Amino acid sequence: MRGDLVKQIKLTVNGRSYELSVPPWETLLKVIREDLGLTGTKEGCGLGECGACTVIMDGKVVNSCLVLAVEADGKKLTTIEGLADRDKLHPVQQAFVDQGGLQCGFCTPGMIMSAKALLDEKSAPTEEEIRRGIAGNMCRCTGYTKIIESITAAAKNMGKS
Repeated sequence: MRGDLVKQIKLTVNGRSYELSVPPWETLLKVIREDLGLTGTKEGCGLGECGACTVIMDGKVVNSCLVLAVEADGKKLTTIEGLADRDKLHPVQQAFVDQGGLQCGFCTPGMIMSAKALLDEKSAPTEEEIRRGIAGNMCRCTGYTKIIESITAAAKNMGKS
């Protein structure tokens, strides 16, 4: 690869700083999965339609397949790997386990990241707000009932702490 096509970027991912050299066309998804080895973020459609690649960038949900890595320069990112506290799952993750909000698990990381961002903004969302909050995430296994129940339970559990 030609040196003049490589861009230097700095990212903070899950609290850890990285300096990387990336081509300007490289997606954030590729950098997260392949360069950083954080494979919890999934590639589904690659078109921003399914939400499997959802991460939180500077507090906002983004489809990492649609964000160029150079656009994330200087940003703070959270991936699914950054939610748990060592061996203790984040309340949203735990609620998905407890409420059966996952089946095959492929959409689960993106769904959880969208749910976390929603709950960061609104501590007690209505069912309609939850549906809007996860609207960018598709699941082929469930009818979304257990996912919504999981997010509702997470909101209640987070409100107790």
